Amino acid sequence: MTESPRSISVSGAGSADAAPDLLTLLVGVECRRENVGDAYGGAGRVSAAITAALRGGGVDNRDISTSGLNVRAEVNWQEGRGQTVSGYLASSVLRVRIRELAASARIIAETVAAGGNDVRLNGLELGFADPAAVTARARQAAWADALAAAEHLASLAGARLGKVLSIAQQPGYPAPIPVAGMQRAVATDSLTVEAGESSVSATVDVVWELLDYVRGPLTR
Repeated sequence: MTESPRSISVSGAGSADAAPDLLTLLVGVECRRENVGDAYGGAGRVSAAITAALRGGGVDNRDISTSGLNVRAEVNWQEGRGQTVSGYLASSVLRVRIRELAASARIIAETVAAGGNDVRLNGLELGFADPAAVTARARQAAWADALAAAEHLASLAGARLGKVLSIAQQPGYPAPIPVAGMQRAVATDSLTVEAGESSVSATVDVVWELLDYVRGPLTR
């Protein structure tokens, strides 16, 4: 019966920083009107105006997507009458990717101007259009972390590392730089967007074979 080789399992973590090259903006549209048709139609017109402004500002069609379409009645409670409908709210969200960060402040200002009082800026985050290069550096850092820990533990046990028996990478995600969302846009003056640096993290689980420590020949 063959014995399973002794082994040591270690997790390593690493990260890498780089200047982001992609800004993702969430633009909300909220139209309150007395009847449902006006609310729905108003939301459509505002969304179309915002989309036209984005395209005019250089944002590609593939970088604009709509989600979260919702139409609902708004109700109030009145004594003796119960719930009464006070109006209707139509809302949606545009997810916009801006690839030219230098133009982001201008594009955001134009978006607010196009949407007027019915636009909401729900936040933005900075990241990478293609995170492959910075992810590779984070993975290398995670491997080095795991290897250093494994070698140290093996030496404490009076052993040495053999071949790698298994290796697995845990899901890693870019760590975006969040910018606080604004619930209501009240001005059209440009806000400066500072890109700074963003980080990508990686974690690896590695299992090494654990071998007996081999001493060199004795000298007389």
